[in-house]
Amino acid sequence: MTGVPRRRVLALLLVHSVLAQVITFVLRPAVTYRAIELDVPGGWLGALAASFAVVPLVLAVPSGQATDRFGERRVMIAGAVLMTASAAVLTFAGATPAGLAAGIVVLGTGHLLCVVGQQAAVANAAPTDRFDAAFGYYTFAASLGQALGPGLIILTGGGQAVPDTGALFVVSFGIGLVLTLCALFLRMPARPPASREQESGGMRGLVRLPGLPQALLVSCVVLAAVDITLVYLPALGTDRGLTAGFVGLLLTLRAVASMTSRLFLGKLVVVLGRQRLMVGTTVLSALSMAALALPLPPAAMACLVVLLGLGLGVGQPLTMAWLATSTPPGLRGRAMSLRLTGNRLGQVVIPSAVGAVAVGAGAGGVLCATAAALAAVAVLARRTSNGPAAG
Repeated sequence: MTGVPRRRVLALLLVHSVLAQVITFVLRPAVTYRAIELDVPGGWLGALAASFAVVPLVLAVPSGQATDRFGERRVMIAGAVLMTASAAVLTFAGATPAGLAAGIVVLGTGHLLCVVGQQAAVANAAPTDRFDAAFGYYTFAASLGQALGPGLIILTGGGQAVPDTGALFVVSFGIGLVLTLCALFLRMPARPPASREQESGGMRGLVRLPGLPQALLVSCVVLAAVDITLVYLPALGTDRGLTAGFVGLLLTLRAVASMTSRLFLGKLVVVLGRQRLMVGTTVLSALSMAALALPLPPAAMACLVVLLGLGLGVGQPLTMAWLATSTPPGLRGRAMSLRLTGNRLGQVVIPSAVGAVAVGAGAGGVLCATAAALAAVAVLARRTSNGPAAG
């Protein structure tokens, strides 16, 4: 696939990525605010965040196998339908903690299918020598959706401590319908299926790639850190008397900063190399998140969130590009699902662990614990000569 058809496919993938992230980054903070309305204890917010990843953790590898077997488009359509259904569940059953948990589980499953399909499609549509730039643009689109989502929170009650969560659920349902239409119009080119040898030994070969454990660990901790900002920045803002509009602004600034680092990812990799860039940005994320726990004026918090976004924006596209480079086309769905399995495991374990911290130390303690985890994986990546695509 070359020229205009390739550009058309990539353009639709970018739009699909934007819409999927808009829904996710509207609904997840909205669920936190609804839980606050329902007086859900702070320690349970971590468990609510983890419910986003519980079912997807089990389905991640099968979804990759389904993508390689049935094609990216069908998997993305199924994911879009589930994301739309999650907004409906939250609209009609979100008045109880159980309803909120159910809606988040459906959202997480749909998000998983969309993301596995998108990432495999990018890997199969982009030229091999452009993987870093292609995944940079793909995750740039994801960050754009992450920036637009919190913007909707500002529009539906930014001047209040708690926005109109019911309106956010309904708007997300409408966006889900557009997401489904976008997936229906996507047409991927035919590609050769995986050989029998690849089918039988593909996953075993993937787990033996040099540096894979380090890449997966960095990826899952970085993604968990993004999740924690989604859940605990609103909680931190509530503790400090900040308006929902300002918290929405902080979330938007983080996403825009991540967009910036991803937009120039290809050039940064050429200058610094993947491993050095990974270590440096992870350290930046750790320092910024730890500083956010301090009692600071709003302007200083905004500056720190920008630095945090610049650092957190790099980890995901770098590991995607590395896996795509190391994997044959017929196994790329499985490769991306393996990375997502590690991510989902981190999304279950890390928010649950820091939720226990929140009981005694509050939202600030959660941010410090997450910063420590980021610092630890940065050290691990630095000490590993075969890190995520060193060069």
